[in-house]
Amino acid sequence: MLPIVTALIGALLGALTARRRRGNGFDIAQWAAVWAIMGGLIGLLALIVLARI
Repeated sequence: MLPIVTALIGALLGALTARRRRGNGFDIAQWAAVWAIMGGLIGLLALIVLARI
């Protein structure tokens, strides 16, 4: 559940960042996708750490 939530938060932050930089629709989609992947990986690592504790 944690990786999904962090991926969604990452996508939102990426889209807002691209929009603030005045990107077009493709820029916003690319930033959202990249940030979602990063957020999902961070969430996955956090989940693994929490499971190991």
